[in-house]
Amino acid sequence: MLPEDMVAQQRVEQAAHEVFARFGYGEIRTPMFERTELFVRGIGEATDIVSKEMYTFDDRGGRSVTLRPEGTAGVVRACLEQNLFKQSPVHKLYYVGPMFRYERPQAGRYREFWQAGIEAFGVSDPLIDAEVLVCAYEFVAALGIKPVEIRLNSIGNEERPAYIEKLKDYIRPRLADLGGRDQERFEANPLRMLDSKDARTREMLADAPKVADHLSSESVEHFEAVRRLLDKSGVPYEVDPYIVRGLDYYTRTVFEITTDGLGAQDAILAGGRYDDLVSEVGGQAVPGIGFAAGLDRLILAMREQDVAIDEGSRHDVYVVTIGDDTRETAFEALTALRRAGMRAEMDHQGRSVRAQMKTANQLRVPYVVVLGEDEIAQQEATVRNMDDQSQETVPLAELASRLSARSNP
Repeated sequence: MLPEDMVAQQRVEQAAHEVFARFGYGEIRTPMFERTELFVRGIGEATDIVSKEMYTFDDRGGRSVTLRPEGTAGVVRACLEQNLFKQSPVHKLYYVGPMFRYERPQAGRYREFWQAGIEAFGVSDPLIDAEVLVCAYEFVAALGIKPVEIRLNSIGNEERPAYIEKLKDYIRPRLADLGGRDQERFEANPLRMLDSKDARTREMLADAPKVADHLSSESVEHFEAVRRLLDKSGVPYEVDPYIVRGLDYYTRTVFEITTDGLGAQDAILAGGRYDDLVSEVGGQAVPGIGFAAGLDRLILAMREQDVAIDEGSRHDVYVVTIGDDTRETAFEALTALRRAGMRAEMDHQGRSVRAQMKTANQLRVPYVVVLGEDEIAQQEATVRNMDDQSQETVPLAELASRLSARSNP
C-alpha cells in the first residue's frame, strides 16, 4: 500500500478506533500466526477456510503454525492464556490487523487482507447482540457508505443438529443435480449450502425446511428480543433465512451488512454469536458475539460510491525559498512550524519559485510562507493565504505561533 492508498486505509482504521471505543471496546493485538490446532478446533476442520484457504507450515521446531485467517480465535486464545475470564466475567475487545487466506483474488479480496472487528465476551443477554449490531451499523455509517442492508437470522444452538438432519433429508434426493462445491458442502456442513451463490442450489432450496421453523422457544425469544432492541434503536434490518455464516462456531444470532456496487460478493461486514467457541478451544463456557469487517472491501465500497476519502490537504503550510542563501533559515522556520504541531514541508531540490508554488498548489496547503533575502534581512516572512490569495508580513519569531493558532483555533 502506497501513501495514497494509506490515506483511505487510515481513514477506515481511525473510524474503527473512534466508533469501537465509543461503545466501550478496548484494543487488543494478537500474533499474526498461531498454532494450527487453534484454527482447526475453533473454526472447524470442515470449513473452506481450514480445508482449503489457510497458510500453514512447520516452523524450525517442527510445530505446525498458521497465518491467522480470521481474528476471533486468536483473541479467544489470548483471553484464555492471560486468564482474563477469571479476572472478570465480561470483556469487550476490538482488533485491527492483517489476515491471510489462500483464496482466488478478486475485487476487494486479497490473500493478505485487513480486518477490523469486535468481540464481546461473558454476556448471553440479547442486549449485547443488539449493541454489536448497532456498533456495526454506526461504524459503516461513519465511513459514509450507503445504502447498507443488515441481513439478520438466528441459526439456533442445541436444536441445530436436528434441523441439519431435516435439511439433509430434503437435499439428499436432489444432490446429484448440484455442483461439486455444494456437494462437498453437503458432506461437510450442509448449513453452508443455504448461502450458496449457485442459482440451481438457491432454486432447489426455496422450499427447503427453514431454520426459523425449528428454533427452540428460548432461541425464538432471544431473536425476538434482538429485533425489538434494533427497532428501538432505529437500525434497519431484514430477516434473511439464508444467512448462516461460514464458520462452525456460530450460534443463534448471525448477520451480514451489504451495500451496492460490489457485485455478487456484496458483504462488507459479518458476524454473529459464538457461545461454544471458548469451550471448544479449551476454556470454560463463556458466551460471545462479534463481527469482522474487511477494510479492503470497505474502501472499495467507498470508492465505488464516490465517498470523499482524502478530505483536504495532508499539509498545513509550504515554505517557499527565494535564493540558496535562504534555505537554512527556511529549515529553521520549518522545524519551528513542525514543533508547533503543523504539517509543514519545503522544497529539497533547489527549484524555482514557480515550481515551488506549483507544488504548494498540488498539495492544497492553506498557507504558503515565502522567505527571500529581503525577508530574512528584516527577520520577517511573507505569509500567503491560498484561499483568498491575501498576503501579510509576519515576524519570523512569531511565525509558528501565529500559523498554529490559525490552524487550530
